[in-house]
Amino acid sequence: MPVRNVVSWTTLMTGYLAKGNAKASLSLFFQMGHSGIEPNDFTFSTNLKACGILRIRETGMQIHALCVKTGFESVPVVGNSIMDMYSKCGRLDEATQMFDELPSRNLISWNTILSGYAHDGHSYRPLELFRRMQEEGEIPDNFTFVSALKACGGVAAMHEGQQIHASLMRRGFDISRQTILACALVDYYVKCRSLSEARYVFNQIEQKNVVCWTTMIAGYTQAGDAQNAMELFGQTRVVDVQVDGFILSSMIGVFADLALVEQGKQVHSCTIKVPSGLDVSVANSIVDMYLKCGLAEEAKRRFSEISEPNVISWTVMITGCGKHGYGKEVIQLFEQMQLENIDPDEVTYLAVLSACSHAGLIEESHKYFSRLCGDHRIKPKVEHYSCMVDLLGRAGKLKEAKNLINNMEVEPNVGIWQTLLGACRVHKDLELGKEVGEILLRLDDNNPVNYVMMSNLFAESGEWRECQRVRELMKQKGLKKEAGCSWVEIDKEVHYFYGGDDRHPLTEKIHNLLKEMEKRMKEETGYVYRARFSLHDVEDESKEESLRMHSEKLAIGLGLLLGGDLEEKGGVMRIFKNLRVCGDCHEFIKVLSKILKKVVFVVRDANRFHRFEKGVCSCGDYW
Repeated sequence: MPVRNVVSWTTLMTGYLAKGNAKASLSLFFQMGHSGIEPNDFTFSTNLKACGILRIRETGMQIHALCVKTGFESVPVVGNSIMDMYSKCGRLDEATQMFDELPSRNLISWNTILSGYAHDGHSYRPLELFRRMQEEGEIPDNFTFVSALKACGGVAAMHEGQQIHASLMRRGFDISRQTILACALVDYYVKCRSLSEARYVFNQIEQKNVVCWTTMIAGYTQAGDAQNAMELFGQTRVVDVQVDGFILSSMIGVFADLALVEQGKQVHSCTIKVPSGLDVSVANSIVDMYLKCGLAEEAKRRFSEISEPNVISWTVMITGCGKHGYGKEVIQLFEQMQLENIDPDEVTYLAVLSACSHAGLIEESHKYFSRLCGDHRIKPKVEHYSCMVDLLGRAGKLKEAKNLINNMEVEPNVGIWQTLLGACRVHKDLELGKEVGEILLRLDDNNPVNYVMMSNLFAESGEWRECQRVRELMKQKGLKKEAGCSWVEIDKEVHYFYGGDDRHPLTEKIHNLLKEMEKRMKEETGYVYRARFSLHDVEDESKEESLRMHSEKLAIGLGLLLGGDLEEKGGVMRIFKNLRVCGDCHEFIKVLSKILKKVVFVVRDANRFHRFEKGVCSCGDYW
């Protein structure tokens, strides 16, 4: 073009921005400035949007200054773009100041400030603005309602969201045809944990986009509802929705948490067939799933296939190996990731310290804790100190552990005192245990875990009156500990058991088999059940029966019952529990693995994996 004017320049900038190339738009803006052409309101608006997209506040402020000098700041399209830029750069105070100073506001002004606050989350401010705009006579549109619903979801404002939904219905809102707004409703109900309402809205949408499917599936996975999540995931294959990495990661994550390896493998096979299956986030989820399902070797193979592992990839692998008790491998991984120029973050350090603690690697723990304290990028948190307390507790250095808590730079929480109390129980330090227990009850006297830990301490030490007193106190407060649940997967079917559970159709056969195993254990090893893990004021026979009803034993009994020739040919039985495995069950499985020499028992509890083989557990009897 022999002659270019402001329209020529601005048209090209707008074209680049529409194609997602914000940098090219800004480059043209600076070139135009050097050519002597003065920008107009659309030039400013376009490049303020570019700054917001790139999150470059400094450049946006420079353009804002130019707007002030040239008098364009008061033009609505420019003022709205200034607000949008500050909002996207995380500067809501500046965005609000601009909003308040606008000489005249239109619907876009309100939508811009509402959207900024809604995306920031965890604030009732957008709901106040939503109410205020209507009081001032501005009629909201679909974009306004989307932001308002997003704000309701962010603060779990169920009542306000229902009012907005009702308002939409009065205005004749058609869920089936307005996909974006309907998806916002689904997202709001999911975040408020009202999955039945979310599913009702979801089912009404005729043209569901990938965001709708992702939101609904993620809602089920976050609630641990594997059945509905899997059903919806199956539907995406039927209706030919191109699932994204978030859906795949969410699905794999729920099966990892529930240790449902067969279902996890099915989703893994799906990742191979879709482009998003190559996302590193999906690969990380696959590695995590195999580790949490006890298949460490498979996880290592999948980790080695990741072309460019990031810090999350390494941290997932380190965490999983630590849970399995592979302390030396964890150290090798940690050193290798740094050779690959991947800097560890606070979660990586936590995983390494936890692994060293589980493996009893005292020198290495001190080494890496010192390295963490010397890393200027990261400040140690209470969880890092808790790993050191756990390590000292394992070594029996209880007073040293308490001194560390008293002198650390962060405020101790309930978790770190529980770690110390657990060590007091193991080493039967009743005096220190009482002191720590009193601290715990002062901090959180409505937490049933604290009372259970105290009663266990007294039971271990033979202080049955104190044990009973704590149990009575817990009962008076109406506190109940979380129910222990164990499960085992046999021939792709998952069987769940709770303590004292007699609902399984094979309960009688399970009990008979467990009695037979106990008889063999007594004859071959002299095994006697550990009475201190049962109630003190009942007959021995009742104690034995009570301990036999523990969920771990019921799951193992079913595994042996349906395992066919597991004892003859050998193999691995995997049991999973939502809580810490109890002392009696731990001893029982150790001895059972001794008499069933060819069978390896792998138990995942809330703390770690236990591998029982030939009478020995990988945890070293400290967990």
